[in-house]
Amino acid sequence: MTAAATMSISRQDGWSGNSHSGRAWQVLIDGSVATSISNNETVDLPVAAGHHAAQVTSMRFLRSPKVSLEVAEGQVIRLSCRKRARHPFIVQRSIIYLLASLFKHDLWISLTPDDTVETDLEAGGDDSGLRAGAPAASRSPASIRTITSVREITSAPTLDGKRGAAALAVHQLTKRFGQRTAFSEVSFEVAYGEVFGFLGPNGAGKTTTVRTLGTLIAPTSGSATVAGIPLSPENEVEIRQRIAIMPEAPGLYLRLTVTENLEYFAGLYGLHNPGPRIEKALEAVSLANRAGDLCGGLSKGLRQRVGLARTLLSDPAVMFLDEPTSGLDPVAALEVHDLIIGLRQQGVTIFLTTHRLDEAEKLCDRVAIMNTTLRTVGTPAGLREQLFKKSLILTTVEPVKGPEQLFTSVKGVESWRAEGLDSYVLSVSEPRVAAPEVVRALVNAGADVLSIGETQHSLEDVYLELIADDVEAHKP
Repeated sequence: MTAAATMSISRQDGWSGNSHSGRAWQVLIDGSVATSISNNETVDLPVAAGHHAAQVTSMRFLRSPKVSLEVAEGQVIRLSCRKRARHPFIVQRSIIYLLASLFKHDLWISLTPDDTVETDLEAGGDDSGLRAGAPAASRSPASIRTITSVREITSAPTLDGKRGAAALAVHQLTKRFGQRTAFSEVSFEVAYGEVFGFLGPNGAGKTTTVRTLGTLIAPTSGSATVAGIPLSPENEVEIRQRIAIMPEAPGLYLRLTVTENLEYFAGLYGLHNPGPRIEKALEAVSLANRAGDLCGGLSKGLRQRVGLARTLLSDPAVMFLDEPTSGLDPVAALEVHDLIIGLRQQGVTIFLTTHRLDEAEKLCDRVAIMNTTLRTVGTPAGLREQLFKKSLILTTVEPVKGPEQLFTSVKGVESWRAEGLDSYVLSVSEPRVAAPEVVRALVNAGADVLSIGETQHSLEDVYLELIADDVEAHKP
């Protein structure tokens, strides 16, 4: 199938001999590795019409600057990558480049538009036109490889039910430490503006997953995109600029004041004139009046709030919060809840790990229950419907006479069981339809009904149901 547009990239190092000599370079389109390219080789990458960013990387650290460009439908964009030209004083210049590349990795490779050939296709051109930018004789078939597709960022359901770009997209992600598996083949997607709960027992792999997605440790296998950026070593810095992580222990400097701590971390983020951001962050967590206090003199709950303020400094697209209300009193925890809800309304994605199931049920749009592998993902209400049958619970003044014959004769009642002498649980197909029928049947049988209502299952019930028979959950 013919692509809407083509990005043609050639590598010309100027070496003679075998065209595939030397190390291959990776070609990244929109942050995703599309292919590799060897010396004196050209690759044609079909891309969708629109805005794209291209980059070439050599090994792990050396890379070209990103080239951003707009591609029209039916257009061929040609780029040329090569090692940068060296100065005649080759030894001195190479040493300078080598030292400089320790801090700035885009010194060695250039990636520039190649204007020596025609880049436009005539409307309605066929596949042969994709390579029309150069005479056929000038490009041997052996040096041309057409990549059938460029991997697009996975999409996720947004809160209004539509599909949109995923803030987090994880596919078959695995992390092992020697013989021990922290988590295995985990896959899920999180939409922008969603509060996503990550639940599980101790040792389930929750924190390791957060550390992996936060670029602190590398996965063993699998793939992910974080804030729309593929998780890879060359993208670590860019990902960190788009996210914030708050661990359970905030890691503050206790001999510094609240403001001094935030100024220090603002410097690490590379923020200039951080004063207004610090004031805004402290106001958001209700700590403006404690800005000059030493962190060592604050309670654990107040330190948690300082940690939250720190995560707000960089205006992140995705926030990873690990037990953010741990150690907080109910009033402080409620303030943190309000802050999380406000951030969600602003479009910030919250990845929340917590052991407080009532907190997850209140805050989270969806939850994932994790125990080395992902057990389930869904909304709290959806998980309740999947795991538990709809049922009614009723109480009568006296025990019902002949309950088996009575309840089984009511339309919509699938099964029943007694809960004590005068309470009964009825499994029904539709509570709103069955409840009136049950009441009428009981009244006709001479029973006095004290109460009847639909049974309500909490997220805690869902959690316990899923891990009740889980061997991993009960390991010491």
